[in-house]
Amino acid sequence: MISQGTGQALETGKRGDADILLVHDRASELKLIEEGYFSDRQDVMYNDFIIVGPTSDQAGLKGMDKVNEAFAAIASGKVNFVSRGDDSGTHRKEISIWKNAGIDLTGDWYLSVGRGMGDTLRMASELDGYALTDRATYLSLKESLDLEIVLEGDPTLFNQYGIMAVNQEMHSHVKYASALKLIDFMMSPEGQELIASFQIGGEGLFFPGKGVVD
Repeated sequence: MISQGTGQALETGKRGDADILLVHDRASELKLIEEGYFSDRQDVMYNDFIIVGPTSDQAGLKGMDKVNEAFAAIASGKVNFVSRGDDSGTHRKEISIWKNAGIDLTGDWYLSVGRGMGDTLRMASELDGYALTDRATYLSLKESLDLEIVLEGDPTLFNQYGIMAVNQEMHSHVKYASALKLIDFMMSPEGQELIASFQIGGEGLFFPGKGVVD
């Protein structure tokens, strides 16, 4: 098993250097299936993205319910924002929000670090900055961070995970039968129950299946 950001994982799969992918950029996944790189995709689980920041909340995000409004407040206040900058699913979501909000990402306040989620959160904590994160990673690290959730619940922050096989017709060497067995298990009642029961500190990290936002 290899742990990579979604963008890198998709490229690994396209090259045929993996048999199966678990990723979270649904639009890109469906496009690559149309192009023939992957097959047998299933919506395996979901959670959400959140914005975390310092307790001082310099940008005044607490009480906001729209992520575009929150990002605009961060940018206008030139408050530190730490971005993964690694073409992961989380980074792709973040960039789409900035784009939809029409915000120019120039200035010392925007820090693109090219690191994983854990390192990004630790840097945001050290710099009294904000970050967009998946809820699961934040919950797993929150006891070591001086960060709290400052915005959650906007439907824009929905985070669907997909599982899919590398297409055997494009890469004949892949272990396609084994990939299908894993997909079947993950989508079975037993697999879905395991997903639902996984918790940290009494909080569930993922919900099984497909969420309500498409």
